[in-house]
Amino acid sequence: MTDIILKAFNQTLYMVFWSTIFSVVLGFIPAIILTLTAPDGLKPNKLVYEILSFIVNVFRSFPFIILLVILIPFTRMVVGKSIGTTASIVPLTISAIPFIARVFESALRETNPGVIEAARSFGASNFQILLRVYVKESIPRMLNGIVLLIISLIGYSAMAGTVGGGGIGDIAIRYGYQQYKTDYLIVCSIILIAFVQLIQMLGNHLYKKMS
Repeated sequence: MTDIILKAFNQTLYMVFWSTIFSVVLGFIPAIILTLTAPDGLKPNKLVYEILSFIVNVFRSFPFIILLVILIPFTRMVVGKSIGTTASIVPLTISAIPFIARVFESALRETNPGVIEAARSFGASNFQILLRVYVKESIPRMLNGIVLLIISLIGYSAMAGTVGGGGIGDIAIRYGYQQYKTDYLIVCSIILIAFVQLIQMLGNHLYKKMS
């Protein structure tokens, strides 16, 4: 039992870690574009904002289990296979990008307008305002968003068993639910709860230090 759960825990860590890295990097791009082109942004553009916002909303609307199936051909094209722990990273990342893009956009747009105006009055360019005001001021809020993302990905990773992704959630379902092994179900649940609590505590600690 220990070996099975330890292996599954490592699979969960692997999926969540890489999905988080990829989705944060890729989600930052649409977040910046949305912030810049928003009605109160540095380069307002209603058409670009509305189109990108619509695309983000469309991908956010897909239930993960459906997205998992729809993306099978794309997953196979990217990683050469559609089944396994590595393959699960693709749908996890695709599902997380619109989520973190919207979270980052909200964090960036909460920047104090007074600070932006002050930067403008000192002659800062739009690029300097973007990096030194928007991004710098938003880092603690974006960090909170990343914590939310990680917790969501831990939950989504439980469905990775559908495509043979493994992980703690998969063990809980296969052994605990389908084979009526209650001890597996209890241990897996405790591990997931402890893991989420640890991530949240770490996120809260970092937020306090950076605020």
